Amino acid sequence: MSNIVNESVESYVRESLKRSEGLMLDMEAYAQEHSVPIVQKEVAQLINVLLKLQKPKNILEVGTAIGYSAILMAKASGESCTITTVERNPIMAEQARANIEKAGLQGSIRVIEDDAIEALKLIDGEYDLIFMDAAKGQYMQFYDMVIDKLKVGGLLISDNILYKGMVASDEFAVRRKKTIIKRMRSYIDYICSADYIETSVIPIGDGVALSYKLSNRNGK
Repeated sequence: MSNIVNESVESYVRESLKRSEGLMLDMEAYAQEHSVPIVQKEVAQLINVLLKLQKPKNILEVGTAIGYSAILMAKASGESCTITTVERNPIMAEQARANIEKAGLQGSIRVIEDDAIEALKLIDGEYDLIFMDAAKGQYMQFYDMVIDKLKVGGLLISDNILYKGMVASDEFAVRRKKTIIKRMRSYIDYICSADYIETSVIPIGDGVALSYKLSNRNGK
């Protein structure tokens, strides 16, 4: 249980959603067996619906893992969408490339194998959507590096924002996670109070924040 919603509610929602098929189902099984962090089922469906509505053409993802969310976003966005995704773990990056090739999406998804901080320094361009799902203790640093790459009217999705409920309540906090919890709380406070974005924190999965960019940080 995630400590974010009642266990019976969480189970009901997940069981109500369409069952994955083919490669996506295989990837979900692999992730569960090998403890690979991928977006949870209800979060995946939220992303699917959001992207079908927004129809982004250019997506940046911070944290690829085995490529599950990149493939999900590519399928939801359509053939004209391109995705740049960053993964620092070479084994994960190789698995992601293999899965992307199996999905026939190697022409749409580019995997950059590098530390996110270093990679983001070199990534240029403007993005319609940015999906952040990497090291939780570095979210604020990632944010500072990507928010100016997000176009006005674009959407930033931050996953695992409530971190197993520990961010919301000390009742669930693990002592060795104290620094991550503190940093994540500061990140949530910032994105919810910044006047150039509009943010909603949604208690599903491990917590998701949706931030709509109203204007640039300099007010223009």
